[in-house]
Order: sequence, then C-alpha cells, then structure tokens
Amino acid sequence: MHTHRFFPVALRTCALTIAITLPACARTPDAPATPAADASAEAPAAGTGTARALPVVEEAFVTALTPDDNIDSPAAWTAPDGATWVIATAKATDRLVIYDGATGETLRTFGTLGTGEGQFDRPNGVAVVDDLLFVVERDNHRVQVLRLPDFTHVATFAADALVKPYGLWVRKVDDGYTVYVTDSYDDGEDAQGNDILPALDTLDRRVHRYAMRTDGADFRIEALGTFGDATPEGALRVVESIWGDADNDRLLIAEEDETYANELKVYDLEGRFTGKTIGRDVFGAQAEGIMLKTCSGGAGWWITTEQGKGQTVFHLFDRQSLAHAAAVTGRKVANTDGIWLHDVPSTRFPDGVLYAVHDDQGVVAFDWAQIARAANLPACERGA
Repeated sequence: MHTHRFFPVALRTCALTIAITLPACARTPDAPATPAADASAEAPAAGTGTARALPVVEEAFVTALTPDDNIDSPAAWTAPDGATWVIATAKATDRLVIYDGATGETLRTFGTLGTGEGQFDRPNGVAVVDDLLFVVERDNHRVQVLRLPDFTHVATFAADALVKPYGLWVRKVDDGYTVYVTDSYDDGEDAQGNDILPALDTLDRRVHRYAMRTDGADFRIEALGTFGDATPEGALRVVESIWGDADNDRLLIAEEDETYANELKVYDLEGRFTGKTIGRDVFGAQAEGIMLKTCSGGAGWWITTEQGKGQTVFHLFDRQSLAHAAAVTGRKVANTDGIWLHDVPSTRFPDGVLYAVHDDQGVVAFDWAQIARAANLPACERGA
C-alpha cells in the first residue's frame, strides 16, 4: 500500500451508487457441506456511505497479529513433505515471516536489516516459482532470489536501475524466468511532505523486465527494458501490484493513485497499454493485490483486491472477457495489501486457498471452494 498522495490533482470521488447482490446458494461439486457464507450481510462501501450486500466467506484462520512487522505481501510454497508455507514480507522489521499454510501457526522468521545476502531493507513484493523465492526490497532498490527451504541466496539484481520498487510477477519460461517489477519513483516531496507525481511523459519506466536464465548451476540476469504508457488513460501513476496471464498476452496492473481512479490497467506482455481498464465502476477503495485462477479450457477468474480500511472486498473478473463476475468479503479481513492464490490441493484445502494480508498485521486464509460457492461460480477443473 502507498500511503502518500500526489498533489496537485483534483480529488476524484469514487462512490458506488449500486448494490452488488450475489446469490450464495449454488454449490460447486467439491464445495464443503457446511455453510460458508452469509449472503444477507451488508457493509458500507469503503469510502462511501452506500451499503453493499456481499456474500461473506468465513476465514479458515487468522495468523498471530504482529503490528510491529507491518506485513505487506504473502506467497506460498508446497514443501517436498507436502506442508505449505506462507512467506510474508514484514516491511517495518526488515524480515520475512513464515506461517504454516494449513493452520496459520507462525513457524519462524528469516532475515535482518542490511544490504547483504539474506538481509533486507523494507521488503515488499514477494513471489514463489518452483523452489525460488523472489523478494522486492523497496529501500535496497533490488530483487533478491532465495532458494527454499533453506533460504539460501541465489541471485540479487536490478539495484542499478530500480528507484522505488514495490511489486512483481514472475513468469516461468523454457530457459528460466521473466521477472516484471513495478517501480513507483516520484519527483521528490512538496512543502507538505506529499510525493510529487512525475510528468506523464516520464512514466515510461514504471515496469522493468528481466530475464533470469539458467547458466549451469547459476542464473544469468539480463535487463529486457522498461515500459509505461504516457497517456492519461494508460499512465501508471502509482504502481505496486502486477500479475500476468501469458495465455492471453495480458498484464493487470493496479492503479494506486486514488486521486485519479481506483482501477486496474490492462497491458500486454510486451508493455503496451491495450486501451482497457477494469474496476472503476465497482471499486470503492484503492486497488491492491491481484491473482489469477486458471481453469481448464482457458476459463478462470482474476481475483482482485479493494483495500477498504474497515473491510476488504475481493472482486472477481472473468479471465477472458474481463467482465465483473462476483464480489465477496470476509468476516474479519480488512485493509488488505497483497494476496496469494495457492492453487495446489492439500488436506486442509483440497480446491486451493486464497491467502490475504489482514490490516498490516498478519495473514488470513480462505478456502477456494467456499469462495466459489459464495460467489456462485461454475465448477472449475484446475487449469495450467
């Protein structure tokens, strides 16, 4: 989450004037028999006085709450023994917090403040691909790659190019990985301490791309360039969350400048703005975490996050058409930054699980089967 605002910009009021009412009685084939949602629950739209009727999905667990950590983003990994780890970045204590993905129990922490291997300075975005953990460090201006389960150092890169990095998406390719990193640089601060938004024509470096290719036992890192649109509609004013869909040549990037809009910009994988945005008509607060649920046959849903201070709303958009498909909330979860969909069957969560940061203090878990039931989604056979 970016707590700053850019000025001078005319404040845009983003009030919702319609209620989102979704049935919660339909059930996907593998949904649990116990009730998962209260479709009659109503809560005010974040930042507005308008009530929205939203299906409520009970949290499967809430981890220990540690406000001193300032938890930002989670990622999950399935260990060789079948256990799931949830690894979250702790911005204020410059470390990673590792939770049990089935119970929420805190297993350990890793890292200290510093610039060396296995050290961090304000870690923010995090992702897991294979047995590699990618961590974006805002104040070390770099990406660090560690190998699980031992958190051994693999690579560090981009410190010579990144200014204020926040989020990332890692795409697995034949010879390694392509890494997309968002960079929310600014033009300093004004007299009131507010960040100054750079001119639109200088926002062409909002996303950096890197190739991380296998080179024997090591990896070779190559910068592939930067991108960012300069038009008012496509410009990335304040950036953090990013995720991709390679099969549809699509990137979703959250716009976090609430003085402009609460929405997601749609780019292609080469960094071209497609002319499309989504979410402006349904988001009542800042756009945050983004994930993709894939189903067989090319179907699926984008899972996106509306970061209400008192209530997080998860909006689902159709993977193909980008049409709004559903919205759900939790019983407790609020003020969510990052999310992670762990689409791996487990004893606790046979259909997968959505992990979400709760109020900068910990992580909550939602059984995907219960989300699908509450949102009345059609059955989904797990896709590639």
